Amino acid sequence: MQNNHHKWRFCVAPMLDWTDTHCRVFHRALTRDALLYTEMITSAALVHGNRDFLLRFSDVEHPVACQLGGSDPVELARAARWCEQRGYDEVNLNCGCPSERVQRGSFGACLMLEPALVADCFRAMRDAVSIDVTIKHRVGVDKNDSYEFVRDFVGTLYEAGCRTFIVHTRSAWLKGLSPKENREVPPLRREYAPQLKKDFPEAVICVNGGIRTVQEAETLIAGGVDGVMVGREAYQNPWMLTEVDERLFGDVHEPVTRQGVIDTMTAYIESIVAEHPQAVRGTARHMLGLLNGLAGAKNWRRTLSDPAAYAAHGPQVLQYAYARAGWKDADLAETRWDDDEL
Repeated sequence: MQNNHHKWRFCVAPMLDWTDTHCRVFHRALTRDALLYTEMITSAALVHGNRDFLLRFSDVEHPVACQLGGSDPVELARAARWCEQRGYDEVNLNCGCPSERVQRGSFGACLMLEPALVADCFRAMRDAVSIDVTIKHRVGVDKNDSYEFVRDFVGTLYEAGCRTFIVHTRSAWLKGLSPKENREVPPLRREYAPQLKKDFPEAVICVNGGIRTVQEAETLIAGGVDGVMVGREAYQNPWMLTEVDERLFGDVHEPVTRQGVIDTMTAYIESIVAEHPQAVRGTARHMLGLLNGLAGAKNWRRTLSDPAAYAAHGPQVLQYAYARAGWKDADLAETRWDDDEL
């Protein structure tokens, strides 16, 4: 099914403890075209844990992909089938996480050292579902960081039938670096991505790693890849997502406003708070960066970090915080401010 290159033009990365269902609903309020990814869910957790909780998502999140972690083809096939049954648009296999815990489970980035096993996992997942099955991987592992290494890894998966590769263009250093350091210390090798596209022209090559602006995304796509995946920047400065639809997908629609986003998220919280009382804080914590660059951003963040505000205002806390920031019912226009100047 992997024939819609446009689908991966802009993706929001899977981020542990960040891209839960509340976060994805918030991101969808900012962009209707970006492809959203879940946090990584291990296949073992789905086999032995609470599948209903782990796979829950809202219909407004589409298009949305579920990222799986694991190395057992049979177990991954079962997990992929559950993802499809739950309604996900894609299932993605994690071959890029460098954490020691993931390594102990024999999956994540260390799988790049076993491409034949990854191919077996991919085939098992592909044969189990009719939705897209994709691979997210690094460009290298430890000292195996030559272009030939990642080319051969992609080649093995391509021969197995995979046609979509999300390429984190830093190597994973499995010893001596934390996961955070692995996102910053190994050098970016973005030149590998367009070369992979040249070597595998029928594949979708999506670039991940260090992308900070939509303009940078446009430049990378113009340089020969099919799309980009953005992680921390999309989370910490989410307003960038409002540029994605028109600039990268040519989708012109009514402009998004912060008041509109807050209204949407307030209605979302009110619709689920009876069943999920923690949804108020669980949603608001993902929205701390909504006013970045505007006067009042510090008051917004301070209010949403204050337990008393939640106790007093409950599901209306976003509206309260917006008023405290000085923007309630105001026209934001194009004005931007630096909080430190206030």
